[in-house]
Amino acid sequence: MTEIRFLHIADLHLDSPFKGISSIPQNKWRDIRESTFNAFTNIIEYALENKPDFVLIVGDIYDGENRSLRAQALFQKGMESLQSVGIPVLICYGNHDHLSGNWVRFQLPDNVQVFGGEVETKSLNIKGQEIYISGFSYKERHVLEGMHRHYPTASGNHIHIGMLHGSVEGNVEHDVYAPFQKHELIAKGYDYWALGHIHKRQTLHSDPPIVYPGNTQSRHRNEKGLKGFYEVTLTKHHAVLQFIPSSAFIYDVVEVSCEGIVHANELIKHIELTLDHYRKINGNALIELILIVINEETNELIQGSSKEEWLLLLQESLEMESPFIIVKDLYIAHPKKDRKELNMLLERMSEWDSSDWKHVLKDLYRHPKGSRYLPTVDELFLNETFQEAEQLLSKVGEKVDKQ
Repeated sequence: MTEIRFLHIADLHLDSPFKGISSIPQNKWRDIRESTFNAFTNIIEYALENKPDFVLIVGDIYDGENRSLRAQALFQKGMESLQSVGIPVLICYGNHDHLSGNWVRFQLPDNVQVFGGEVETKSLNIKGQEIYISGFSYKERHVLEGMHRHYPTASGNHIHIGMLHGSVEGNVEHDVYAPFQKHELIAKGYDYWALGHIHKRQTLHSDPPIVYPGNTQSRHRNEKGLKGFYEVTLTKHHAVLQFIPSSAFIYDVVEVSCEGIVHANELIKHIELTLDHYRKINGNALIELILIVINEETNELIQGSSKEEWLLLLQESLEMESPFIIVKDLYIAHPKKDRKELNMLLERMSEWDSSDWKHVLKDLYRHPKGSRYLPTVDELFLNETFQEAEQLLSKVGEKVDKQ
């Protein structure tokens, strides 16, 4: 049985502007700004060294519909490098780099096949095995139609792969484009679904694999942890996925216990040792630092200076280290007395009846425009609302309070 090996990559977002990042030392801005380019370079180097049979890139290669000249030049060189060792590449464009954008055109090398605005099927012959790959590129930014319906149903003993930049219908965590239901993809009979658009790495189904590799480089605090792509080894009846990191740096949260600390020099040294250990394991990182196990004396110590002063001091102490660690923000865990207050609030809320809820929500329900979109205050609504409130308040209690 023929075994093929390919890279499944999505959401490169080359030349992402990294908006909304503050408190970053000026000398580290270039490292952050270049990270999507460096992640792409890591991918190309991995492919050149490991020589997969082919590469799939499933949308949002570029962060903007106008595709910066520099990003296109870098991508072009990467594709030429893969051509030099005979690696075919199939790409589709997503909602960020859709076909209706206005950009300076580059002619990609012959090893690259690009899907057009309608669903089509392309083929590769790998080791005598015919591989059929179906996909499409976004004609415009908003594709609200379930494009999977236009994909052909698999037939014969060939390997069929679907490339789809889209999201599960009803997903509330991300903009829903090219919506689909998992069972609809399974029904097509494909051997692998290479998805893009969702930046969180996840496998929606294992047989056949329906897979998001996530994006290749974190760009903000909601994209924490290692980012990369999958190397997939596939036969007609079996798949093995290996995640390959590509991040130039990662976003993360690091907790530091302040138990027994009463002097500033103790705190600074303890943080430095913790971050040095983290660096050795994880490499470059942009982190949010959370100080936990805070007693009254330690809290007074921390509150004695502003957050900006603490951040500047920590950043300066880490400035020359490599791999780099940048402390982006500083948080302090809630004192225990605050957690007790949250628990008391939850207890009070659990005793509310419908009249209490109506009293609390009366201003909202009296709004002349917004009230028409609100559900009826019935038992189901009250139960769901309390559960959501409980989850939110629990998170507040477990997490942190900004200085």
